Amino acid sequence: MTLTCTNVTLRQKTLRNDHISLYLDYYPAIRNPYTMKMSRREFLGIYIYAKPKNEQQRMFNQDMLNKAEAIRCIRVQSLINEEFGFLDKNKQKVDFLAYFRTKAREKYEKWNCVYNHFEKFVGGKCTFGDVTVELCEKFRDYLLKCKQINHPNAYISRNSAAGYYSTFRALLKIAYKEKMLRENLNDFLEKIEWKEVKKEYLTLDEVKKLAATPCKIPVLKQASLFACMTGLRISDILKLDWCDFEVGPDQGYYIRICTEKTETEATLPISQEALELCGEWGTGKVFKGLTRSMTHHPLKQWIAEAGIRKHITFHCFRHSYAVIQISLGTDIYTVSKMLTHKNVTTTQIYADLVNSKKRETANKISLK
Repeated sequence: MTLTCTNVTLRQKTLRNDHISLYLDYYPAIRNPYTMKMSRREFLGIYIYAKPKNEQQRMFNQDMLNKAEAIRCIRVQSLINEEFGFLDKNKQKVDFLAYFRTKAREKYEKWNCVYNHFEKFVGGKCTFGDVTVELCEKFRDYLLKCKQINHPNAYISRNSAAGYYSTFRALLKIAYKEKMLRENLNDFLEKIEWKEVKKEYLTLDEVKKLAATPCKIPVLKQASLFACMTGLRISDILKLDWCDFEVGPDQGYYIRICTEKTETEATLPISQEALELCGEWGTGKVFKGLTRSMTHHPLKQWIAEAGIRKHITFHCFRHSYAVIQISLGTDIYTVSKMLTHKNVTTTQIYADLVNSKKRETANKISLK
């Protein structure tokens, strides 16, 4: 910001209740770098008696005038140093929950879940001024001990808590970038470490068994098998539109998407068989009628009917895609690109699951 010579004058405004409000008058007006609006007045929240009736009230007035003058001097110094934080004090009163709710609507389902937990944690009230390191640390402790929103008799898992807190910290990062928070609170916060768990997946034979098993909800079966053949997340499959499909130079079909979770732009080739799972070419959503609720009990019932005893969620189809591709010889870098991973180390875990060298090493020792 270009430095301008601004006079800061302490002025008084008479109120109806026989009091005077003290404020600072900036001339020429200065631009608030947060709202980009021109600011001329700053009310200090300091009041004096308009007509002091005794020595005590006169002493009080003088004391308040001295404090106001001290603030005026500080403001002059701040303007010289081009420090405008004092213009931002009203932002502390802004509703943080409303801000969180708006951001959650722009993201995916997990953000709404984290919002619900945070709203419950703060009792439905929270301003930006309330968002401190201490509050964030208490929310971290809350997540490690709280119960599920929709299933109040069950506690959330360690990894769910880690994921929720990671999402919350992502919100704090956005708020800091948008200058809603004065400092990056993440610099002072300790993340929740993930607990390593076994990644469940289907083998190619199990996917074929699932494909051969009738499902009471046809669109669920189509979307599930499509996920096994593309590795797409449920969030991306739900919003997949026919306008996302195009024919490439090789006359094969591609999907152009921006993944909802990582906001990664990607152009992914799909097979003819995967395309056939989408049904008849049309307009609007590809998997019409598909809902998240179908991926819970109806999905478990269908998997059980296929004779599969593993604990398989819809996200496990993404794991299945990766494991099957690597086991068939697809290099890890290609699989990483198809999964839209930002780092190939994220994909490495799937390679470890099918590492033939480990199997060879295990078979070298025999007691027979």
